[in-house]
Amino acid sequence: MFLQHAPDTEAAARLYQGDLDKRGFVMNFNRAWAWRPDVGDAFLSLRGLLTSISSLSPREQAVLTCAMASTLGDSYCSLAWGTMLARASDPSTAAAVLSASGSTALTPREEALAAWARKVVDNPNGTTAQDVDGLRAADCSDKDIFEATTFIAFRLAFSTINDALGVEPDLQIAEGAPPEVRNAVAYGRPTEAQAEGKNSLPAC
Repeated sequence: MFLQHAPDTEAAARLYQGDLDKRGFVMNFNRAWAWRPDVGDAFLSLRGLLTSISSLSPREQAVLTCAMASTLGDSYCSLAWGTMLARASDPSTAAAVLSASGSTALTPREEALAAWARKVVDNPNGTTAQDVDGLRAADCSDKDIFEATTFIAFRLAFSTINDALGVEPDLQIAEGAPPEVRNAVAYGRPTEAQAEGKNSLPAC
């Protein structure tokens, strides 16, 4: 990333240890957020408040994030959430959402949510009442629509911060993604190994 490493504070150490305990490595984005772990904690708490009582399923949240990240061109979240969507559905479905090519495996509600995410990222002032009516027709309540829009905006803010600061996808995340997902993510920042021209990813 473009920033120097954050100072070795107790809060930063706690952030890193959480990654080590959960994943076995420190995620690149947390090296950026270590400059203000308190802000990161507040952001996660707010996002958790939104999703804890939301009717959006984990799979729908993955669809929204993949549609958002691919439209923005964020490779980091595309690889991470594409893998999660692949586990919740299948790799081909995840790749279809990431490439905006459509998938018969998505429900009409998921298709509508993905299309809405792309419109919100691409041009939030270009959305129309007809777009919202389309979501309602796909069995989304007005509460669902508000929650989905807020979720997209939260994820967009998170991705924008990481992307602008040059945070690269973790090699472990890229290597753990299904080949279909890796092939679909032909945008955004490469992993450090890819940037250096090292062929460290498994053959697709």
